Amino acid sequence: MATANLSRKSGVIVGDDVHKLFKYAQANKFAIPAINVTSSSTVVASLEAARDKKAPIILQMSQGGAAYFAGKGVANDKQQASIAGAVAGAHYIRSVAACYEIPVILHTDHCAKKLLPWLDGMMDADEAYFKEHGEPLFSSHMIDLSEEDVDFNIQTTAKYLKRAQPMKQEIGITGGEEDGVNNEEVDNNALYTQPEDIYSLAADIHKTLSAISPYFSIAAGFGNVHGVYKPGNVKLHPELLGKHQAYVKEQTGSKDDKPAFLVFHGGSGSSKAEYLEAISHGVVKVNLDTDLQYAYLTGIRDYVLKKKDYIMSQVGNPEGEDKPNKKYFDPRVWVREGEKTMSARVQEGLVDFNTANQL
Repeated sequence: MATANLSRKSGVIVGDDVHKLFKYAQANKFAIPAINVTSSSTVVASLEAARDKKAPIILQMSQGGAAYFAGKGVANDKQQASIAGAVAGAHYIRSVAACYEIPVILHTDHCAKKLLPWLDGMMDADEAYFKEHGEPLFSSHMIDLSEEDVDFNIQTTAKYLKRAQPMKQEIGITGGEEDGVNNEEVDNNALYTQPEDIYSLAADIHKTLSAISPYFSIAAGFGNVHGVYKPGNVKLHPELLGKHQAYVKEQTGSKDDKPAFLVFHGGSGSSKAEYLEAISHGVVKVNLDTDLQYAYLTGIRDYVLKKKDYIMSQVGNPEGEDKPNKKYFDPRVWVREGEKTMSARVQEGLVDFNTANQL
């Protein structure tokens, strides 16, 4: 059972519990879906899915998703909306997560160089929460400086790692676009991180960061991209991840066959076989976003199409011109339909990644 060695069995987990859960996932060949959440509604849909499938889950906010949590009408020129939204979302998730009786990792996604002020604000909230509760507000943050030179990447990560644990360190480049970071024109070869690149950077990471923290994960490129593309346009090579692990083991002298925690970014639209092969090579976290956005839409879309004649006015429908329509246009009704279809898609991912029934 995944929670056997965890000090906290349900609700938001942090620190050693996160590390133990990742090691358990590698040993038992499953990965934890990382769901991009943007509202209380998407949080609920994700938590329900994990509870019903008896699985742990990662809830994460991107910079854009966090801003949406605060409200699209809030200025964000200094990342104030993204900071406020992330903090508000984190407190909300902490308040309700334990009700679902599953372990939840509370994470923030892709923070590029231009978004570091967002991370600064969240770290301030982490420290304030730590002073009161003895743990950071978030389980983890991810700094994505893969577009920068290696020295800046490591030194900047070291600076932030001194403030927060655990910290995810990403290596490599992903194609596509997320929160305005567009790598679609990148040389296709850059989508495949070479084992030597991982070891070279991993060696520098260990040298610089080992005194700070033993925890980091690697999002190695194997052709994965963000978004959904037509079949044949994206060629994944998850077998490269096995070579990455073997190379890192050889070069570091590790006794572990899977010494690196690997992350699968840009997973939407991938086949189950591709997921399972990646997981067999030590992937512990798989990002899901695009597929879930569409799944959420389908529930609301289908409801609106089915109930069209009941939502054209507040009063009057096919059952009579004086019949009230409140029970049809109440947001709690049609928003719930989106939650149901999103939750079903999250459950599908939990099954595909072998996460279901791990609790």
